[in-house]
Amino acid sequence: MKLHELQPNEKLQKKKRKGRGPGSGNGTRAGRGQDGQKSRSGGGVRPGFEGGQMPIYRLLPKRGFKNFNKKIYETINVESLNVFEDGTEITPELLFESKLLKKNKAKDGVKILGDGELTVKLNVKAHKFTKSAKEKIEQAGGSYEEIEVKKWVKPSKSKEITE
Repeated sequence: MKLHELQPNEKLQKKKRKGRGPGSGNGTRAGRGQDGQKSRSGGGVRPGFEGGQMPIYRLLPKRGFKNFNKKIYETINVESLNVFEDGTEITPELLFESKLLKKNKAKDGVKILGDGELTVKLNVKAHKFTKSAKEKIEQAGGSYEEIEVKKWVKPSKSKEITE
């Protein structure tokens, strides 16, 4: 680009100044129309208001139930653990590092499922195991251990009384 090829940028337009008289091109009513609630400052209705008609969010039935106490485990099959060598101690941290599991999905821990065959002797530590997973780990000559989920507890705001 050379100096004589410079042109003004057409995208950079000045903001329209509303309500600044009829000469401005957007004066007198400032694009708000003649009369009514929406023409006045602070006017308008809340979101979802349908002019007094029963709103759609109150008309439609509420369906289902959302259990807020539901435990969400990140799951992995026994077959996937064959990538490790004999005698390895499998922990949730090792599974996250090896990218077999995603940490952000394991809100309440890791659960080992019993799908597939285990050919390697492993010491597996996880938060939950299925019966078949326990059997297959023991059949391969390994061991399993259930670990507790460490929850962060907010410290209490109790004030010490000093006299």
